[in-house]
Amino acid sequence: MATRAAGKLFRDFMRQRVISTSIGASRYCSSAATSAPKIPHSSKKGRLLTGATIGLIIAGGAYVSTVDEATFCGWLFSATKLVNPFFALLDAEKAHTLAVSAAARGWVPREKRPDPPILGLEVWGRKFSNPIGLSAGFDKNAEAVEGLLGMGFGFVEVGSVIPVPQEGNPKPRIFRLRQEGAIINRCGFNSEGIVAVAKRLGTQHGKRKLETSSSSSPSIDEAKHGGKAGPGILGVNLGKNKTSEDAAADYVQGVHTLSQYADYLVINVSSPNTPGLRMLQGRKQLKDLVKKVQASRDEMQWGEEGPPPLLVKIAPDLSKEDLEDIAAVAVALRLDGLIISNTTISRPDPVNKNPLSAESGGLSGKPLFNLSTNTLKEMYVLTRGKIPLIGCGGISSGEDAYKKIRAGATLVQLYTAFAYGGPALIPQMKAELAECLERDGFKSIHEAVGADCR
Repeated sequence: MATRAAGKLFRDFMRQRVISTSIGASRYCSSAATSAPKIPHSSKKGRLLTGATIGLIIAGGAYVSTVDEATFCGWLFSATKLVNPFFALLDAEKAHTLAVSAAARGWVPREKRPDPPILGLEVWGRKFSNPIGLSAGFDKNAEAVEGLLGMGFGFVEVGSVIPVPQEGNPKPRIFRLRQEGAIINRCGFNSEGIVAVAKRLGTQHGKRKLETSSSSSPSIDEAKHGGKAGPGILGVNLGKNKTSEDAAADYVQGVHTLSQYADYLVINVSSPNTPGLRMLQGRKQLKDLVKKVQASRDEMQWGEEGPPPLLVKIAPDLSKEDLEDIAAVAVALRLDGLIISNTTISRPDPVNKNPLSAESGGLSGKPLFNLSTNTLKEMYVLTRGKIPLIGCGGISSGEDAYKKIRAGATLVQLYTAFAYGGPALIPQMKAELAECLERDGFKSIHEAVGADCR
């Protein structure tokens, strides 16, 4: 494919050169009788530039033709590092919008190499090629699911999605703390709303079904691999509108509209940027909410695969008693999983020394790692390892992902590190994680889950 692309590029370039040369030649001949102009110095430079360009194309095509697809794919991912400084010059939210747009248009590398077999695992009856996912908040409106999954994430979570479109909080609302590898945001569930997201996911779901039906007699294992949106697993994170007086109704509407397109659903009750939202983490409030959402999901018609698993995303800023209450609700109601954790309203070292730490909002990135990992470990112990946990917060390397897994996470998610590191971070993390597992003698992800809690 790479060779054909290089060849096509060369042919197209030569065709344009031939056309322009022919036109230029005819014009020169028609005026040759009257005068024979000298070739300007600039034209000589142009010819030299053209020759150099042709040489580079030929050399590039020759190089591409001598390497295998895996090597070329690795080169493409590494090349994205050259773009990172450009994004750093942009306003944080503009850079984010541009990144989502690039992924939506397929202007990102596509992973062609298989994941290390040791990273594969099955959760909720769904096969993940690797446990590294992209958390909610990056692709809020499900614009770039195919492009993001194509980059090699094991799963992608879109949202938070709310029933009615809302602008969110006033701008600026995203602040980079580059030296600390952190971000403070107070977006406030800015969203195009449930209808726009459902339309996009419906299109992707239909495309996926068409591809599956047109494939040549896939085996049962092949049919189960991946999810409703493509080769990876798709999660849909549900939120509530800022002015809503009935939070449960908002989440139920999300379930009724979007669950048919989701491989799993998330009830987000932990964003610090929506007034009163975190109060839903209380024992009674959470129990009532989860019951209503579970009932709305279970009353729908489902095929052999059954309904999508239902998870709750919690905050890292919880007391021991709060965690015990959440664990009790999760076990009693047989919740399918917990995501630990969302952003923090605290400002741990060294963030508190940065002037931007005074900005209100949730802190994500490296400074959140210890806090969220300790919360993860506590929840794993409280639930006795009976509920799959997704570790999220401060992950920026394969070693970080491994520590989350040892602390009790079955799957992990990142966001801030991806915003800083770009697509090149994904294959790097997968290779590092596989190396960590093999180094310590684990033969699978499942063997390593909760190793530090035993």
